[in-house]
Parts: sequence; C-alpha cells; structure tokens
Amino acid sequence: MSFTFPDRVFIVAELSANHGGSLDTCLATVRAAAAAGADAIKVQTYTADTITLDCDSDCFQIRDGTLWDGTTLHALYREAYLPWDWHAPIQAEAERNGLVFFSSPFDFTAVDFLAAMDVPIYKIASFEIVDIPLIEYAAARGRPMIISTGIAGLAEIEEAVAACRRVGNDDITLLTCTSAYPADPADANLVTLPKLAETFGVRVGLSDHTTGDVVAIAAVALGARVVEKHFILDRAIGGPDASFSLTPDEFATLVRHLRVAESALGTMQFGPTGQAAINRRFGRSLFIAEDVKAGDVLTARSLRSVRPGDGLHPRHYAELLGRKVTRDAARGTPMRWGLVE
Repeated sequence: MSFTFPDRVFIVAELSANHGGSLDTCLATVRAAAAAGADAIKVQTYTADTITLDCDSDCFQIRDGTLWDGTTLHALYREAYLPWDWHAPIQAEAERNGLVFFSSPFDFTAVDFLAAMDVPIYKIASFEIVDIPLIEYAAARGRPMIISTGIAGLAEIEEAVAACRRVGNDDITLLTCTSAYPADPADANLVTLPKLAETFGVRVGLSDHTTGDVVAIAAVALGARVVEKHFILDRAIGGPDASFSLTPDEFATLVRHLRVAESALGTMQFGPTGQAAINRRFGRSLFIAEDVKAGDVLTARSLRSVRPGDGLHPRHYAELLGRKVTRDAARGTPMRWGLVE
C-alpha cells in the first residue's frame, strides 16, 4: 500500500499499551479515534524478548523517577506488548473507519511482519534512533519513515537520516519528542522544529507526551506537519501509558484546536482578507467636519480624519489644509479632490 501525506497536519492516535489486554478494547479504541478526528492509528510491534532481555541485573531495573520505577524493562514490556495476532484485526478495523494503520517495529522480525501486512508507514521510536541497522532495514522497504528524535543529538539525527537515504529512502519525517512520560512542556524546545526542517530538508512534527494540547498547537504554529498523541478509551483502563494519554473527548478537542491553528496559519499575505477586507471601509479617511461654502478655506475644524473610510486617504491631510472649497459641502461629506481648487 503506497501512502502520501495529506496537505493538512497528519494527526496520529497512538494506541501503544492502552489496550488493557483486550482485543475488543483495541477495536473500540480504533473506532473512538476515528470519531475523534484522528487520521491514523499507530501501534508498536515487539515482544518483551525482541526489545530487551529477561534479566534482573541492575542495568535492566527501571529507576530515576519514571512512572515505572521498581520494575524491570522486561516486565514493563510484557505488560505493554500488543499481541502480533491482534495487528490484522486492528488494521482491518482502522481501514473500515477511514484511518491509516501503521506501527513502530523494534527489530528485523517486526519489520518483516509489518511488510507482510503491507503497512504503509514505519515509525522509529525515539529510543531506537541509534539502531542504524534497524533504520536501514525498515527504510529499505521504500515506505515513508517517521523518526522520533527524543534522545538524539544532532549527530545522531544526521546518522539516522543518512541511514534512510543510503538505502534510497528520502520520505522522512523527523518528530521532536521529549522522552519523558509525562513530559514537561518546558522541555519541549519546539523552536527546534524549523531548524530540523531546514537542516535536513525533511517534513517535521511532534510526538507529544505532555498531558494537554497546548504544546501540540504551538508545534503546528512552528511548522509541524505530523502530530502524534497517546490515546486511551478511558484512563480507568490503566496501564503504563494511561496517565499521559488523551481520552476520546480530549483528543477530539485536540483535533479541533489543531485544525483551527492550522487554518490560522493561512498563507503569506499582507493586508486584510475575508470579513476584515470588507470591514476595511470602517478605517479612517478625510471628511468635511462642518458645513462649508464655496470659497471657504479648509481648516483643522472643517477637515478631519475620522471613521469610516469613504473619503480621501489621511495622507493628503496636510496638502488639503488651506485650499479653497469649490462648492458648498455639508458636514459629513467624504472629501474628494473635486471639492478643492
């Protein structure tokens, strides 16, 4: 399946671990995401054993103030993992509801599995941006690549982009991403977005782990063309990602706000448009401000700059003062050149 990004911002609902161990919940989530206005549903394709090792040693313990402190990586991913045999029914439900279905592969077997499903986009998660062999293997499929840059410095981003281009894939989207869960808006550094686009000549966007929609709206204003946000039917489902995921009503509000922000960007233009162009007539212009007779000299009392804009432009005020009126004119007459000698 080929895929071309739409002209508008592409809004992605991230299913991730928000399934509560139920395929029915997944399918209901897809329907709710479509109803909320998402363009796509994204999942993650891994098993605990393809993403980490089942090991209790210190390296594999989660700590340092995360939501998941006190467990191991393997235990976390065992809980979060989406069974691979659920992918096909989720994909089918997404397509029935007009959504693009795609995924983040975490190893070569996941890429192969997704390729067999004809998944149209591959997303590289932020912690995998340093896995150059994985990026090359996915990019070689010739599908659009979305890459989160959360943990990467400029050199690592450059290496990931080069890996895609080395295998002939230049359809690349780089997402700014704060790899914290939930993320503090103060850490978003959204001004990086236009610099990413300029430096690498790619589409840019945001993978947003903050709890509201303000950061996503700001990202669109700075050029984001893809916005990804975690989505959950109900936070009562629980799970590793519940606290920073949006509910259907919240996501619908996000979509509505993003579309307004996107519309407000408009095109490069100086001067009023739409209703503002019509209302321009209420701007200032020159009017006869008191009754004058033919032969009277215009003064600051008889000629004023006022609203509306039906008279001569105020720029002519100084050159009109002191000139003689050619005919009688009542107060409220728009100033015209024909009124003076």
